[in-house]
Amino acid sequence: MNKKQLASSGIATIRHNPRRTALAVAILLALAAGGVILWHVLKPKPVPPVPPAVGIETVKTGNVNIYGEYVGRIRAQQFVEVRARVEGYLQKMFFEEGTPVKKGQTLFIIDPTLYKARAERARAQLNKARMNAQKAERDYERIKPLYEQNAASQLDYDNARTAYETAAAEVHVAQADLTQAQLTLGYTTVTAPADGVISQRNADLGTLVGPGATSLLATIVRSDTVFVDFSMTALDYLRSKERNVSFGQRDESRAWEPTVTVTLANGKIYPHKGLVDFASPQVDPNTGTFSVRAAMPNPDHTLLPGEFTRVKLLMDVRGNAITVPAKAVVIEKGGAYIFVMRPDSVVEKRFVETGPEVGGNNIIIERGIARGEHIVTEGYHKLRHGMKVAPTEETSALTDSIR
Repeated sequence: MNKKQLASSGIATIRHNPRRTALAVAILLALAAGGVILWHVLKPKPVPPVPPAVGIETVKTGNVNIYGEYVGRIRAQQFVEVRARVEGYLQKMFFEEGTPVKKGQTLFIIDPTLYKARAERARAQLNKARMNAQKAERDYERIKPLYEQNAASQLDYDNARTAYETAAAEVHVAQADLTQAQLTLGYTTVTAPADGVISQRNADLGTLVGPGATSLLATIVRSDTVFVDFSMTALDYLRSKERNVSFGQRDESRAWEPTVTVTLANGKIYPHKGLVDFASPQVDPNTGTFSVRAAMPNPDHTLLPGEFTRVKLLMDVRGNAITVPAKAVVIEKGGAYIFVMRPDSVVEKRFVETGPEVGGNNIIIERGIARGEHIVTEGYHKLRHGMKVAPTEETSALTDSIR
């Protein structure tokens, strides 16, 4: 082949290359597009986030009893000391120790011999004074008409009158001495000053008792009703005043009274309730507390004077109060808040004003949430404001009244 033929053959070859190139490009583009489509088809789709599961409760309202717990001491309603008021030897005893006695019942006899003699002497002195007074009166009555007739001197009349008045005064003195001697004699018979249970005797028979010796013979305790003494803080007082509750004063406008229950030594609750009947008008500066007293029936003498006990006082009754579980309330530096779930299952962080704790596991909410709203009680630690949640069944329904 000559040069001319080779040249014409090369030109022909070059003229056919653009088609092949275009075809190759088209094939490559088709493959690329297919790969992109296949990648999009086979690409793993993103999994939507699963809303966290939380436990919720419906907010309800009801009457809530608010209690305060204190340490109290039982005290007898009446504690009377039986003492010897005169000195002498103890002769007789007319009671069994630890048994009930009645007011006026004879308990002891102190040797009355000396006091009987003093009473007899006083009676004799009174009789003597009366005889002297009668003689002085007769003398005065005789000289009086003589003086009026100028038959007796002024001096005689004055002496007779003075003697009569002096004798009459001595009668009164002798009468007072006899009364005192008889009263002292009566003190030799020691009687019970009140009803109650008498203690063991403090002096044996034959012992010298009285002002110069042992005077305490026994004690009488009346405990059909007992007092429960305990102390409240000044903060408790202010809180009660904010609610117009005055301890120790009856309020006819209230449907409840500040009652007290006590716990026995065996851990059981005493079946009878007491009523606060006294509150100190001032705070003890040494302790920062004020004294409160409740009267409590003790018909079976189960409560013993002097023992300590736990006191539970009904301090207030909140009507239509909102209570939530304490675990649902989050406390932080800025305040307390609760996660509230809206109808669209989105939670919001709601700041609230809390009140006192009740029932041990619940808190009163003063402001911030309303009845019928749903609050988060379980799983709130993984929530943020505005997050969607998956509510579970209510873990427990709030009761209408917490007692």
